[in-house]
Amino acid sequence: QVQLVESGGGLVQAGGSLRLSCAASGRTFSNYAMGWFRQAPGKEREFVAAISWSGGSTYYQDSVKGRFTISRDMAKNMVYLQMNRLKSEDTAVYYCAAKWYTTAQSMGVMKIDAINYWGKGTLATVSS
Repeated sequence: QVQLVESGGGLVQAGGSLRLSCAASGRTFSNYAMGWFRQAPGKEREFVAAISWSGGSTYYQDSVKGRFTISRDMAKNMVYLQMNRLKSEDTAVYYCAAKWYTTAQSMGVMKIDAINYWGKGTLATVSS
């Protein structure tokens, strides 16, 4: 089993930045992709960004391309989401996720219920 714990959420004004972190623990020895999803009030959970096990490939939702950057530190079992030029519509609970034997692109298009592991989420609020 794998445990995922997010941190770094908070309140920021539009145009500002936040850096989210996700710490993975447990039996994390196999090849897996990791990503970020978000859920705004009254809306379904949606894909944001994903990164391959090696860190060599990334995939983003169109609305965050050029503003968000996903990265990972294999030695520390950490994944990050740097969010710049934030907009009010970015306000949501952000969830860290992991999927075994999956590419970054595949993680971005697969069904939500196919994801193996989820964190409990961290709230990012962007004020206008």
